[in-house]
Amino acid sequence: MKLFIRDHFLLILLQCIQLIMIATIYWLDGYHNVKLISYAIFLSFFFLICYLTYRYIRKRNYYKRLSNPMESLEASLEHTGSTATAVALDQLLRSQYRLYLEKLQEAEDRQDEHLMFMDRWVHQMKTPLSVIELMAQSLDEPESSSIREETERMRNGLNTVLYMARLRTIVEDFHIKPVVLSKLVHDVNHENKRFFIRNGVYPQLREDKVNLTVETDEKWLFFMVSQLVHNAVKYSAGKSNQIVIGLYEQSGEAVLEVKDDGIGIPEVDRKRVFNKFFTGENGRNFRESTGMGLYLVKEVTGKLDHRIELDSKVGEGTTIRIIFNKSQNLTSM
Repeated sequence: MKLFIRDHFLLILLQCIQLIMIATIYWLDGYHNVKLISYAIFLSFFFLICYLTYRYIRKRNYYKRLSNPMESLEASLEHTGSTATAVALDQLLRSQYRLYLEKLQEAEDRQDEHLMFMDRWVHQMKTPLSVIELMAQSLDEPESSSIREETERMRNGLNTVLYMARLRTIVEDFHIKPVVLSKLVHDVNHENKRFFIRNGVYPQLREDKVNLTVETDEKWLFFMVSQLVHNAVKYSAGKSNQIVIGLYEQSGEAVLEVKDDGIGIPEVDRKRVFNKFFTGENGRNFRESTGMGLYLVKEVTGKLDHRIELDSKVGEGTTIRIIFNKSQNLTSM
């Protein structure tokens, strides 16, 4: 209604000015019949109101559509009305919708090409890294360890790039199945054994519930636990020689917990550690943080319908929990 009035404001104003001018001319010409002049003004306004009412009823859907935001893109295909302007609006919205779909498809095709390129590039880079690691075995210490350390760091970086590239199509990449958490933790520890030795920090598994089994994506959970373990080791080195990986149930929910006794996270950074590219005070001090590890963990846990919790205190350590809801905890069923 407000849009309709604004659209016809000049017409109403022009009609009022016209009536005032006509009445003034007749009055100055000596015609002083107030009743007749008032009646003429009344009739003019009456017909104006009738015209505006008819026009509003005919174009009500048109003005409503212009006034209210669309709740979805498909709403642009809805029928507005039979008036010329309503039909023109429908045609315009349909053409814009088709153009949007075309541009969206082009963007998705480019993104898919980029994802395919990144996937192939990462796997191609892993081959020379493996060759370098094999060559390093024939070298003496400490050169051999230094080379393996750098290649491992590059491999972790490549994996982060790959998982980040796959984040857009993450739901399509999921393969949900029962996963025994203790077995997955053992696989993570085995994969990172040289990392533990190099930093002098070793994992300890504590199971309050034997063979705790959850329904999740094994590949993505492996990546998330690896990220949490890497962070725990990195920020514990030189301060503590162990991290604790706990598996237990809490109120019917399965919990995977990674706890360290490292430097802890400053209070000002705790609410932002899951933000994209946020490194915080610790990341700036260590100069190895990309700000993507915990962001990816947070995003993936949300997509998998898990939860993540963080407790930390400066100088005492950090605890991060991945919580699987009751329907995902197969052990308690």
